[in-house]
Amino acid sequence: MGVEPPRAFSASYLDYTLADGIAERIQCPTLVCAAEEDEFFKGQPEQLYEALTCPKTLMRFTAEEGAGAHCHPGAMRLVLARIYDWLDTTLAPTA
Repeated sequence: MGVEPPRAFSASYLDYTLADGIAERIQCPTLVCAAEEDEFFKGQPEQLYEALTCPKTLMRFTAEEGAGAHCHPGAMRLVLARIYDWLDTTLAPTA
């Protein structure tokens, strides 16, 4: 990011956004994952999903599955299996 000190590195993320028409410009199939109890970005996955105009999938993860927290740390096998299944389906060669 080309910033110093390390604290400025974290602050530099504020310069990046998918607002103001940026999300609508995404053209590739996009997977958006939403954690039921995300304490950091509650509601943002759904906002991104609504803004996308490309082929899109909203994949929800729940606390009951052990995957309700931000980044789904309690159920990584489940999360990765579902994401890889999405990739297999989405990126499968067409005949």
